[in-house]
Amino acid sequence: MTVESTAARQPRRSSKRVSAAKKSQTAQTAQGPQSDAEPQLVQLLTPEGERVAHPEYESYVSDITPDDLRGLYRDMVLTRRFDAEATALQRQGELGLWASLLGQEAAQIGSGRALRDDDYVFPTYREHGVAWCRGVDPTNLLGMFRGVNHGGWDPKTNNFHLYTIVIGSQTLHATGYAMGVAKDGADSAVIAYFGDGASSQGDVAEAFTFAAVYNAPVVFFCQNNQWAISEPTERQTRVPLYQRAQGFGFPGVRVDGNDVLACLAVTRSALERARRGEGPTLVEAFTYRMGAHTTSDDPTKYRHDDERVAWEAKDPILRLRRHLENQGHADEAFFSELETESDGLAKRVREAVRAMPDPDHMAIFENVYADGHALVDEERAQFAAYQASFAEEGN
Repeated sequence: MTVESTAARQPRRSSKRVSAAKKSQTAQTAQGPQSDAEPQLVQLLTPEGERVAHPEYESYVSDITPDDLRGLYRDMVLTRRFDAEATALQRQGELGLWASLLGQEAAQIGSGRALRDDDYVFPTYREHGVAWCRGVDPTNLLGMFRGVNHGGWDPKTNNFHLYTIVIGSQTLHATGYAMGVAKDGADSAVIAYFGDGASSQGDVAEAFTFAAVYNAPVVFFCQNNQWAISEPTERQTRVPLYQRAQGFGFPGVRVDGNDVLACLAVTRSALERARRGEGPTLVEAFTYRMGAHTTSDDPTKYRHDDERVAWEAKDPILRLRRHLENQGHADEAFFSELETESDGLAKRVREAVRAMPDPDHMAIFENVYADGHALVDEERAQFAAYQASFAEEGN
């Protein structure tokens, strides 16, 4: 079924008694990458909603009309509303877990709308906005998080692979698929989504190597939301993530991940490059995870509120709304109608989830071993007794 989608930390010192020369050398070493750590982002919309031109990427959005801008805004608003509803459903006990995309709507909608129908997507578990762009019904995303299916859609229908929970492995899947596309002689492209945390996985490095050596038509789209659960980016890398591509022999680019137009332009460029047979590109969408890593996480334990407040000023939806209003491309009637539509989407999602069956609690013990196993049998019996104890307490 388809939907109606249109703290910087000080470097460690091994000893307090460090010579002045050594201190100077350490400072220079630490500052070396920092001089490159804040490169100019590819940006077409400022946080205030002002349109700015970019000499390299301007042509990739020259066809965007006011109607297209309203469509991008609608996509982001409805995706955020769906995400908020899913978070609420998890808090109400309807879902076992949820990974929110709050704050990353522009990176996902911009890149998702850059894709052609024949392109293929390999997501992680947070690409709800990309799923929306590919026409996957939002309610299908929730069955897995409720525990009633292993992925509620056919990847062939929308060229959108099932969500991947194992961190970073989808980059290898995407690279292999892209190598197959090249051998078939097709002019389509493949895109793999992953986060800054996944960039530290060996799977990603292996995918980069194979993609470069075999000139695979794949775009590696990294949403750098600053935090790999509780680990900040500066604890993972000494250079900006996009610069890692240089070591593998293909280009990388950092884009303002809260600018939907810039994400659209940069992704279009990378996809076209792949289709021309020029190989992979690494796109680092510099954005921010406004909420928790998942609903089992508490970000107040490891980051400060002032960090979030600073990023709220760069909100991707507010940014595009300001632009629409400043240019006279949208009026209050448009925003009001969209709010009504988002309410309807939330209601549909809520009703669909509550109509889903309860997950089979004993299914986790099935298909572990082909011929059964004594330990699994023992664990099954223990868990069954544990479940039965609740019924006894109720009586």
